[in-house]
Amino acid sequence: MSQLSKIFTRASTGMDAPLVTIEVHISGGLPSFAIVGLPEGAVKESKDRVRSALMNSQFKFPNRRITVSLAPANLPKSGGRYDLPIALGVLIASGQLKPKLDMTKFEFFGELGLDGLLRSTEGLLPAIVKATNNQHALVIPKDNQHQGALVETASIYPCGHLLEVCGFLQGVSTVEKSQVDVQSSVIYDKDFSQVKGQYYAKRALEIAAAGGHNILLIGPPGSGKTMLSERLPSIMPPLTTDKALERASIYSVANKPLSLDDLQTRPFRSPHHSSSAVALVGGGANPKPGEISLAHEGVLFLDELPEFPRHVLEVLRQPLENGEVHLSRAAQQTTFPANFQLIGAMNPCPCGHFGDGTAKCHCTEDQIDKYHSKISGPLLDRIDMVLDVPPLPKAVLLSQSKEQIESSETIRARVLSAYNRQLDRQGKSNDQLQPDEIEKTVPLDKENTQLLEEVIDKFQLSARAYHRILKVARTIADIGNSETVDKQHLIEAIGYRRNNNA
Repeated sequence: MSQLSKIFTRASTGMDAPLVTIEVHISGGLPSFAIVGLPEGAVKESKDRVRSALMNSQFKFPNRRITVSLAPANLPKSGGRYDLPIALGVLIASGQLKPKLDMTKFEFFGELGLDGLLRSTEGLLPAIVKATNNQHALVIPKDNQHQGALVETASIYPCGHLLEVCGFLQGVSTVEKSQVDVQSSVIYDKDFSQVKGQYYAKRALEIAAAGGHNILLIGPPGSGKTMLSERLPSIMPPLTTDKALERASIYSVANKPLSLDDLQTRPFRSPHHSSSAVALVGGGANPKPGEISLAHEGVLFLDELPEFPRHVLEVLRQPLENGEVHLSRAAQQTTFPANFQLIGAMNPCPCGHFGDGTAKCHCTEDQIDKYHSKISGPLLDRIDMVLDVPPLPKAVLLSQSKEQIESSETIRARVLSAYNRQLDRQGKSNDQLQPDEIEKTVPLDKENTQLLEEVIDKFQLSARAYHRILKVARTIADIGNSETVDKQHLIEAIGYRRNNNA
């Protein structure tokens, strides 16, 4: 006599989590254990973990022909997340487990230790979201329960052992639903009150934070480029619940630990200049998010920008325009979100001292041109603002007065006001405006049109550069609580672009 059982779980394919039905069939014949349905190495090894986990949990392993089907059969399966549902399927099909709960309303996840302990599973948050949308409850390892903190309507039952799951399904024992409180307050260790001087750079970063603009800082070593950039997240608007959930899903898929206290803070990623193109955009046989996706809704800071290989920088061009990255591999195609702000920092010349008022620089004009040419024109065209960060005067550096230094909280209040103005007007930040939307939000009178004509002719601006000037001007007007974009707003925006074409 043969027995059949069905258990639900989900696969992990990028940001998606398609439903997987695990069917376990036990029949007569020579003892065997076969797993079918495109299982990869870790899934094939599941049968050995399941066998030991069952035996060490005082269950009998059926000495018969066992066939486990992972449907749909054309979807690749990877990882140890299928151990628990396979073990439950074997127990139900062999008659050792008779659930009193409706198994069609549950999804199961977890890797099994040889002693039956449940171990954490990577990339689980997208599965929690999809299961909750389908009104399914979830049984997951205790170590993963914090991942469902942002999914308010999720029914999650965290368990630590196979026996605990079996007792829960049979109604012998109870498992408390996961309840995790997310911290609503956002605390930043790095504050703009720690930065002396550099008021022009602070103003530019305030504009960048309010409108989501890309920015390039150029200055000699020690002028404060890195210090300023690291504090940009502290003045950016906090993440909404939906965006925080999307960010947490990316970190879950990448198997990166993310504290609950950091869920609503903007990410700040600063990869080393030796990073590869795959490290930046993501990839691999089973595609994982790269640095630009880990910086989603936050900041990607590239220090020593010209030191990055040129072909590595070029991979940023398409994500900067579209806000997402498409990865195509032989087995699957995956799309990861990548709506980040690019903040670059570089020296004015190879030695770093050109134009700093000292006689240290001995770089030739050809060396300086070669150094700047490491950054391609198309990439520069996608950077909204370029500004010089001069060395700090010693009088400012030695000053002990902090009365006139604004804190991040003060600047963030102005940024948030400008950001909310954009949401009320167009439902998104200024950097995401399309050309036709720009024309509606930034109407130009005759004087401003003539000014822009002169700028386009003088700097040979592309259409993209022209639209980016208008976006920055719109943000400057929003910070000043102005309904219209006036000449002074355009002049300031052109000033940030002028360095880009010098």
